[in-house]
This record gives sequence, C-alpha cells and structure tokens, in this order.
Amino acid sequence: MTHELKAIFEQIEKAQKAGVKGVLASVVALEGSSYRRPGVRMLLLENGMMVGAVSGGCVEKEIIRQADSVFQSGVPKVMVYDGRYRLGCEGILAILIEPFAPEDDEIKSFWNHIEKRRPIGIKSYFLPSVSENVFYGSMIELQSENIRLNPRLESNNLECFEQRMNPCFRLYIIGAEHDAVQLGHHASLMGWEVIVVAHPTESKTKDAFPGIQKMLHQEPEQLSITVDENTAVVVMTHSFAKDLGYMLSLSKFPLGAYIGLLGPSKRREKLFDALLERHPEVTEAFIDTVHGPAGLDIGAETPQEITISILSEILSVIRKKEPIGLRNKVGKIHS
Repeated sequence: MTHELKAIFEQIEKAQKAGVKGVLASVVALEGSSYRRPGVRMLLLENGMMVGAVSGGCVEKEIIRQADSVFQSGVPKVMVYDGRYRLGCEGILAILIEPFAPEDDEIKSFWNHIEKRRPIGIKSYFLPSVSENVFYGSMIELQSENIRLNPRLESNNLECFEQRMNPCFRLYIIGAEHDAVQLGHHASLMGWEVIVVAHPTESKTKDAFPGIQKMLHQEPEQLSITVDENTAVVVMTHSFAKDLGYMLSLSKFPLGAYIGLLGPSKRREKLFDALLERHPEVTEAFIDTVHGPAGLDIGAETPQEITISILSEILSVIRKKEPIGLRNKVGKIHS
C-alpha cells in the first residue's frame, strides 16, 4: 500500500501547485468481506481527477458524490456502505472522507522518509456510522514528524484505525536480457521499486526497461546494492560465469526477503558446486536460501509467463503462503 500512498502524494503535490484542492477517502473499518481491505485510500481532486481505489469500482461513484460536501465545508465525514445488497462483496465498509492539504514542508518530510526506506504509521480517528465531525481525521506518523491532515483532530471518544506500512518492496534484477525487461516492467506495475544491475559491457540503458527506478552497471566483484528485509534479488544474466560471480558477491550481503536464480536444476547444481569448490567460505545457509530455478511451476514458457511465475513465488515467500488454488481454500480469501 506504500506505493499507493506515494502516488497520492505525487498527485496532491502537483495539484496544490496548480491551486487544485484534494480530498482523501480511506477505508477505516470493514465487517464481512470486500474487494479490498481497510487501509486502502483514494485521492479525489476538485477537477475530477482520481488516484487510487477503495473497491473494485462499486463504491467510487458514490464517494465522488459524497465528497462534494467535504470540498465545500472542509468538514470530514464517514460514509457507510452495506455491500450485502449493493456491492456483491457481502461486506459493510466505513469510509473516512477528509480534506487533504499537506504543507510543502510536510510533503518534503514525507519524501525524505520514503527515500530512507522507513516504515510509515497512519492513525485515523472516526466513528463507524454515517456522520460529519470537525474532529475526525488522520495523522501520518513519520520518524521526524507527524502530519495531521486535520489541525483540529482529536482522539477523545473516537475509534482509531491504526496502520503500519513498510517501505515499498524492492527488486534487484541482475541481468539485462529480454526476460529481465519483462520482469522489471511487471514488478513495477505491482508498485515495487525495481533496480536493474547489468554488467559494464551491457549496452542497454534505463530507457530499455519500462517502469524501473534506476539501472546500475557493475562488475560482479564490485556489486554494491542495499539489501534489507523488504528486498528481493533475481539473478538472470544467462551467463554461467557472470551468475557465479554475482552469486559470490550476494553471499556476502544480508539475505533479504528472497534470492532467485534463473535456469534449470542441473545448471543450478553445477553453479553451486563451483561456488562451494572455489569459495569454501560460502555457507550452506546461503545456498539453502536461494530459490533456483526461480518461480512456481505454472507451466510458464514465454518471458511474460516466466515473469508471472517468478513474481508469484516472491509473493508467496514474502507473504508466507503455500500456493494453492483459491477454489481449494477454506475460509476468507484475504487471511
């Protein structure tokens, strides 16, 4: 959800420079099931533009209508939608609609916080019934300061929806062939921050990779990346020697959330044997963390299908889910 909040801040920054007001709609409570969970948000601008979504499309038109009073009065409100009869999701949603007008220094603090990859806290105060209240509102908690969307915000006798958002998930793709282009593009569509690492002899530039954040040209021995618990790495150079060199360098980094290696099982075993034989300092623990061949077995053949396979495996690992068909799952889909 962090990438959605980034998109909202990007747009409100542009809108305010153009003198356009904004209103933020947030799902703060849910009873039953819905297309999206509490904590999703959308930005509405008085010029009719929208960023984000709070449902599969059933609620947005009504939110636009209800937001008119917030644009006019500046008073936050809560709308309640009974989806058992109207949405088809069998859930009841409480949606907080409030003015959204962060100051320039608050926007700057937000982007500094994002760049440092720190978690974000958000608290929204409301009552889960159809109502208007000058004390309703949300507060975005950064390490350096709190951004109060409503200066009159008070928490007394109000319910609080609290959310913690991790930094955007980051994917390093080591390799620059056609399949790396597909992987980077699709990962960016998921809101991930994608960085491509290519060998210095690679002629491709960042322009060849739609959606990626940056491109680095680094020798395997000089690999310099930042790996944390919200980082995945996929090695896919299609060169045994280069893969071996990059894997050796990766063995010296923190493990991160996921390490994947493209290629068949025989190639993986040959690469691991060479890695351990030439560099006995490489630990078995590192070898055991590598997902190779990278991806889930979904019958993927084309670069686009292989991309879906790899991204699906990364999601299953970071969400700690054993992949199964939803038709075979008992209970809620989102659990």
